[in-house]
Amino acid sequence: MKAFKIEAEFAGRHGAGELTNESPWKLLYQVGAVAAIVMAVFIPFQIVVFAFWPPPTTVNDWFKLFQDNRLIAIIDMDLLLIVDQVLMVLLFLALYVALRRTNQSLMAIALVFTLLGVAGYIASSGVFNMLSLSDQYANATTEAQRATFLAAGQTTIANWQGTAFDVGYVIEGIGLLLAAIVMLKSTLFDKTTAYIGIATGFLALVPPTLGIVGMIFALGSLLPLEIWAVLLAIRFFQIAREPGNLQFEVSSN
Repeated sequence: MKAFKIEAEFAGRHGAGELTNESPWKLLYQVGAVAAIVMAVFIPFQIVVFAFWPPPTTVNDWFKLFQDNRLIAIIDMDLLLIVDQVLMVLLFLALYVALRRTNQSLMAIALVFTLLGVAGYIASSGVFNMLSLSDQYANATTEAQRATFLAAGQTTIANWQGTAFDVGYVIEGIGLLLAAIVMLKSTLFDKTTAYIGIATGFLALVPPTLGIVGMIFALGSLLPLEIWAVLLAIRFFQIAREPGNLQFEVSSN
């Protein structure tokens, strides 16, 4: 049995399958590349904000931060992480299209896991709830009202760092890991990109809410994720310029 890797130029697959000079997925690859670049820009920016303005530890301090510096407060409460999740969906759509012919089943699972993880992230976010509660707390005129808003803020923080966040974090890490494993078998990406993706996915299997170990894994995942995003952006721009490359295998006896 011999396996031959063939790269052919295909377009119009719903018609007679004639060749053209442009990939039908060119725009998606370009969007995926831009999404990866924006993610790569956000990561160091978030690190700087967290380093100089660490997130508060009490509801009172959160309310005070929202009143004193709303921009820092919403970043500390992971607003950019929500944007990252939307960008991750676009990135994984491009990865699915690029890698589906290498292993369509695993890429379908990876895409679904990523979408579920993103849903968990967004569902757990409390940034705008806290913004509203901080305003109501600042305008409260009685201790009873303040106590109510403090209790609501505590619930918001608990939900933000609760089950939906942890499950979404791990599930998305699994999706990333599966996509990187498929990447190892593909000729569209080099082994370095695949191995960096595997490292990122592995480190993303432990949520940051699990104490010191979780924080070590979360911080350790940032550097490979930054590098992976840059490498993916470069490669997606390259693929977008290629004329409809679709990879498949032909086997013969």
